Amino acid sequence: MKLIAVFPGSFDPITKGHESVIIRSLGLFDTIIVAVGVNSEKKYLFSLEQRIQWLKEVFSDYPQIEVDSYVGLTTDYCRSKHSTYILRGLRTSADFEFERGIGQMNKQIYSEIETVFLLALPEYNALNSSVVRDIYRNGGDISQFVPERIKI
Repeated sequence: MKLIAVFPGSFDPITKGHESVIIRSLGLFDTIIVAVGVNSEKKYLFSLEQRIQWLKEVFSDYPQIEVDSYVGLTTDYCRSKHSTYILRGLRTSADFEFERGIGQMNKQIYSEIETVFLLALPEYNALNSSVVRDIYRNGGDISQFVPERIKI
Protein backbone atom coordinates (compact mmCIF):
# COMPACT_ATOMS: atom_id res chain seq x y z
CA MET A 1 0.00 0.00 0.00
CA LYS A 2 1.33 3.39 -0.98
CA LEU A 3 1.70 5.84 1.92
CA ILE A 4 0.28 9.19 0.85
CA ALA A 5 0.31 12.23 3.13
CA VAL A 6 -1.43 15.53 2.58
CA PHE A 7 0.22 18.66 3.97
CA PRO A 8 -2.61 21.21 3.88
CA GLY A 9 -2.16 24.94 4.32
CA SER A 10 -2.67 28.36 2.81
CA PHE A 11 1.06 28.91 2.18
CA ASP A 12 0.49 32.67 2.03
CA PRO A 13 3.48 32.61 1.60
CA ILE A 14 5.36 29.34 2.08
CA THR A 15 8.06 29.74 4.72
CA LYS A 16 11.35 28.00 5.38
CA GLY A 17 9.55 26.25 8.25
CA HIS A 18 7.01 24.69 5.87
CA GLU A 19 9.78 23.69 3.50
CA SER A 20 11.79 22.07 6.29
CA VAL A 21 8.92 19.98 7.64
CA ILE A 22 7.93 18.75 4.17
CA ILE A 23 11.46 17.81 3.10
CA ARG A 24 12.26 16.17 6.44
CA SER A 25 9.14 14.00 6.15
CA LEU A 26 10.10 12.52 2.77
CA GLY A 27 11.44 9.34 4.37
CA LEU A 28 8.09 8.66 6.02
CA PHE A 29 5.81 8.67 2.97
CA ASP A 30 5.85 7.54 -0.66
CA THR A 31 4.04 10.70 -1.77
CA ILE A 32 3.42 14.03 -0.09
CA ILE A 33 0.74 16.26 -1.54
CA VAL A 34 1.25 19.88 -0.60
CA ALA A 35 -2.33 21.05 -0.84
CA VAL A 36 -3.31 24.71 -0.86
CA GLY A 37 -6.68 24.99 0.84
CA VAL A 38 -8.98 27.64 -0.59
CA ASN A 39 -11.29 29.38 1.86
CA SER A 40 -13.62 31.93 0.24
CA GLU A 41 -14.02 33.66 3.64
CA LYS A 42 -10.30 34.36 3.94
CA LYS A 43 -8.44 37.24 2.33
CA TYR A 44 -5.08 36.18 0.94
CA LEU A 45 -2.13 38.45 0.22
CA PHE A 46 -0.83 36.36 -2.67
CA SER A 47 -3.00 34.79 -5.38
CA LEU A 48 -3.68 31.07 -5.45
CA GLU A 49 -1.84 30.82 -8.76
CA GLN A 50 1.24 32.54 -7.30
CA ARG A 51 1.28 30.32 -4.21
CA ILE A 52 0.98 27.15 -6.31
CA GLN A 53 3.76 28.34 -8.62
CA TRP A 54 6.06 29.02 -5.66
CA LEU A 55 5.36 25.57 -4.20
CA LYS A 56 6.10 23.91 -7.53
CA GLU A 57 9.39 25.83 -7.77
CA VAL A 58 10.44 25.04 -4.19
CA PHE A 59 9.78 21.31 -4.57
CA SER A 60 10.72 20.86 -8.24
CA ASP A 61 13.68 18.62 -7.30
CA TYR A 62 11.47 16.19 -5.37
CA PRO A 63 9.38 13.92 -7.63
CA GLN A 64 7.56 12.41 -4.65
CA ILE A 65 6.09 15.83 -3.76
CA GLU A 66 2.96 16.93 -5.60
CA VAL A 67 1.34 20.35 -5.42
CA ASP A 68 -2.41 20.80 -5.64
CA SER A 69 -5.26 22.94 -4.34
CA TYR A 70 -8.68 22.12 -2.97
CA VAL A 71 -11.92 23.62 -1.69
CA GLY A 72 -13.87 22.09 1.16
CA LEU A 73 -12.97 19.76 3.98
CA THR A 74 -9.42 18.49 4.17
CA THR A 75 -10.74 15.03 5.02
CA ASP A 76 -12.80 14.95 1.82
CA TYR A 77 -9.72 15.98 -0.14
CA CYS A 78 -7.67 13.24 1.56
CA ARG A 79 -10.29 10.64 0.64
CA SER A 80 -10.25 11.80 -2.98
CA LYS A 81 -6.46 11.34 -3.06
CA HIS A 82 -6.52 7.98 -1.22
CA SER A 83 -4.51 9.51 1.58
CA THR A 84 -4.83 8.31 5.15
CA TYR A 85 -2.28 10.75 6.58
CA ILE A 86 -2.31 14.46 7.26
CA LEU A 87 1.11 15.95 7.91
CA ARG A 88 1.45 18.99 10.18
CA GLY A 89 4.38 20.89 11.62
CA LEU A 90 4.47 22.00 15.25
CA ARG A 91 6.38 25.05 16.49
CA THR A 92 4.93 25.59 19.94
CA SER A 93 2.70 23.99 22.55
CA ALA A 94 -0.08 26.30 21.32
CA ASP A 95 0.32 24.78 17.84
CA PHE A 96 0.00 21.33 19.39
CA GLU A 97 -3.21 22.19 21.22
CA PHE A 98 -4.74 23.73 18.10
CA GLU A 99 -3.64 20.92 15.77
CA ARG A 100 -4.64 18.19 18.23
CA GLY A 101 -8.23 19.47 18.24
CA ILE A 102 -8.37 19.59 14.46
CA GLY A 103 -6.76 16.15 14.24
CA GLN A 104 -9.34 14.67 16.59
CA MET A 105 -12.21 16.20 14.62
CA ASN A 106 -10.70 14.92 11.36
CA LYS A 107 -10.50 11.43 12.89
CA GLN A 108 -14.20 11.59 13.77
CA ILE A 109 -15.08 12.66 10.22
CA TYR A 110 -12.76 10.16 8.48
CA SER A 111 -11.84 7.28 10.79
CA GLU A 112 -8.98 6.06 8.58
CA ILE A 113 -7.10 9.37 8.76
CA GLU A 114 -4.05 9.76 11.00
CA THR A 115 -2.46 13.11 11.72
CA VAL A 116 1.34 13.00 11.87
CA PHE A 117 3.14 15.83 13.64
CA LEU A 118 6.72 16.79 12.92
CA LEU A 119 8.48 19.25 15.19
CA ALA A 120 9.81 22.42 13.62
CA LEU A 121 13.54 22.94 13.82
CA PRO A 122 14.36 25.40 16.64
CA GLU A 123 15.42 28.13 14.21
CA TYR A 124 11.88 28.14 12.76
CA ASN A 125 9.88 28.17 16.02
CA ALA A 126 9.04 31.88 15.75
CA LEU A 127 8.41 31.81 12.00
CA ASN A 128 4.87 31.94 10.65
CA SER A 129 3.20 33.19 7.49
CA SER A 130 1.20 35.89 9.32
CA VAL A 131 4.36 37.61 10.56
CA VAL A 132 6.01 37.24 7.15
CA ARG A 133 2.97 38.84 5.47
CA ASP A 134 3.06 41.71 7.97
CA ILE A 135 6.74 42.34 7.28
CA TYR A 136 6.08 42.26 3.53
CA ARG A 137 3.06 44.60 3.73
CA ASN A 138 5.20 47.10 5.60
CA GLY A 139 8.01 47.09 3.06
CA GLY A 140 10.38 44.76 4.91
CA ASP A 141 12.69 42.21 3.36
CA ILE A 142 11.29 38.69 3.83
CA SER A 143 13.95 36.82 1.86
CA GLN A 144 15.45 35.28 5.00
CA PHE A 145 12.07 33.73 5.93
CA VAL A 146 11.00 32.16 2.63
CA PRO A 147 12.68 29.40 0.60
CA GLU A 148 15.58 30.56 -1.55
CA ARG A 149 13.73 29.81 -4.80
CA ILE A 150 11.02 32.31 -3.89
CA LYS A 151 11.71 35.75 -5.29
CA ILE A 152 9.30 38.33 -3.91
